[in-house]
Amino acid sequence: MSKVIESVVPVIEPIVESENCYLVDVEYVKEGPNWYLRVYADKEKGIDIEDCAKISEKLSEALDQISPDPFPKAYFLEVSSPGAERP
Repeated sequence: MSKVIESVVPVIEPIVESENCYLVDVEYVKEGPNWYLRVYADKEKGIDIEDCAKISEKLSEALDQISPDPFPKAYFLEVSSPGAERP
C-alpha cells in the first residue's frame, strides 16, 4: 500500500460509511501525465451515481483539509462502483 493511500484511507472510510456504503478499494495511480485517486464504494443493493456524487463532494472537501498534504502532485478524484467484474 502506498504512503498516500495509507494517509487517506482513515479519512475516506468514515465518509463512505456515512453514506451507508462501504469502502471496497482505493487506488492512487498515474496514467499518462495525470494522477488519479480512485475510490471504489458499494452498498448492499448497489451504489448509484447520486451516492457517488455525495461521497465525492464530501471527500473533496475532507481531503483538502489534510495537513500536511499527502499528495505530491495534483490529482483527479474519482468515486465509483467497483463494477460487476470486481474481484
